[in-house]
Amino acid sequence: MRPNAGTPPRPALAAIVPPHVFAHMANLSDARWPGLASRGRESLVLSDEVRAGRCALLGVTPIRAEGSGAPKRTVHDAGNGFTLPGRAVRGEGDPPSGDVSVDEAYDALGATHRYFLEVHGRDSIDGRGLPLVATVHYRRAFNNAFWNGHQMVFGDGDGEIFGRFTRSLDIIGHELAHGVTQYEAGLLYFGQSGALNEHMSDVFGALVQQHTLRQTAKKANWLIGAGLWAEGIKGIALRSMKAPGTAYDDPRIGKDPQPAHMKDYVDTLDDNGGVHINSGIPNHAFYLAAVGFGGRAWVKAGKVWYHALTEVLRSTSNFRAAARATLEAAGREFGLDGARIVSDAWRKVGVEAKTTAGRGKRAKRARTAARRARQLADPRGAERRHRRAS
Repeated sequence: MRPNAGTPPRPALAAIVPPHVFAHMANLSDARWPGLASRGRESLVLSDEVRAGRCALLGVTPIRAEGSGAPKRTVHDAGNGFTLPGRAVRGEGDPPSGDVSVDEAYDALGATHRYFLEVHGRDSIDGRGLPLVATVHYRRAFNNAFWNGHQMVFGDGDGEIFGRFTRSLDIIGHELAHGVTQYEAGLLYFGQSGALNEHMSDVFGALVQQHTLRQTAKKANWLIGAGLWAEGIKGIALRSMKAPGTAYDDPRIGKDPQPAHMKDYVDTLDDNGGVHINSGIPNHAFYLAAVGFGGRAWVKAGKVWYHALTEVLRSTSNFRAAARATLEAAGREFGLDGARIVSDAWRKVGVEAKTTAGRGKRAKRARTAARRARQLADPRGAERRHRRAS
């Protein structure tokens, strides 16, 4: 973790449902789908209101606790109102409340804390035992969940497009990971750095779920928000890291617009420069790296990406910087084979992974590993080596 972690930069509202879904709903025909257009417009307005509220919190330092390695969870009930955090209904060590949203949120906070502690040695979101706070039943039929810089907030969904937002463990892991990014790289929420911000949350949201279920990379579904869509919606999740662009296709919500390769990168000013769209590119690179390493994704690929987020990336880092950071980490931790796997993953999504020209033995070893990885991946190089050997 960075030496100055604990003083978060200026984070932005990070909500799980991308605005292009609501924008599509807002243009629907009332004659065919009564009420959905107004609901889409309302969701866009509510997102703007939440973002404005988030801006008012900038610079306010969350309460911290001395790290003990044990989670400190509190789940609140907003009672369908908008006051946060609301009434406390379940604290650390309390028995189940009987409210499914409360208990799902409580369990998911614990699973996320357990993942970061057991896998990365990180005590909570800030690495110093930050209490984990969540609010459920936010507003009425609220179609989103978000991290506001201090806590998690969950809507119940409208029951027609979305179900309750606490039902998906990877969504909760995703949103809490925005807090980790807030305390570490502080990736600015616009353009490629914003897409990396979303990407890192998808990575660790997926890893929290896989760690909890003890799944291998091969057996995991690599979906973000599976089960979130209401019955009848043609979709399997909000996003697919394995196959970006295939998560949903329904006339009420549109088609998943995520690209899997830089040749399809979307230049737009919407969605903060396409942060929820273009994150499909690094998402697919991580999936390819995880499958390339094999076994359980958090053991190798997750370790590489966590190092990049907490030790290397900066607020304005782009895709090439992320590729470079993960390549160097893979070469240092897992040698030539690790560097080759990560280099190949980024190459397959159209991002060139070159190491920096830094000084010192560590940088030299990383450059050597990357060079050897490229040589090993080049069939012409293998042929030349064979001729020299003979």
